[in-house]
Amino acid sequence: MKHLIIIVTLLFSGLVSAQSNYEKGMQKAFELWGSNPIEAANLFERIANAENDNWLPAYYAAQVNITSSFGEKDEQKLSAQLKKAQDLINDATAISQDNAEILVLQALLHTAWVAYDGATYGMTLSPKVVELYTKAKALAPDNPRVVYCNAEWNMGSARFFGQDVTPYCKDLEKAVELFANFKPETPFHPNWGKDRTIMILESCGK
Repeated sequence: MKHLIIIVTLLFSGLVSAQSNYEKGMQKAFELWGSNPIEAANLFERIANAENDNWLPAYYAAQVNITSSFGEKDEQKLSAQLKKAQDLINDATAISQDNAEILVLQALLHTAWVAYDGATYGMTLSPKVVELYTKAKALAPDNPRVVYCNAEWNMGSARFFGQDVTPYCKDLEKAVELFANFKPETPFHPNWGKDRTIMILESCGK
């Protein structure tokens, strides 16, 4: 019995230590993101390799690569970043299927290509983006990122075709309300987008 207690205690200590290392690593990666996104992405990826059953590190490693790619003019660098991001999204999806957060990230990856060269990628990727947001809305209609990112995509499409963006302002208003009531499952679950939603809404229709 004594030996059993020792074994259980050691196992529990190991779990606590592993959890602590995970938390410390994630916190460090988030801190790096603002000043050194490449190092942040690498750290998220290392955490993902250690956390085989956790989709969050791969998700954030992909997100860093995607957000860094917007505005990138070098096609070779852009392609490498988005290829890496796609591999990480695939890893996250293998762990957590039918996940609205991951679907939004996939839509943003396609959007990065469209933003880079709409004439080349718009026709093929735009329907995929619409399909992803449609699926995400069906899975999580009250997820603020689903609503806000879909609205921003629709506004971008409307501007491209010279159409009025005002009809989508109400979606941004809904997203702001959803952000006010949204509570992530853990401190590391996605909780981004509120500030940008408010910023876009302030200039909505202008």
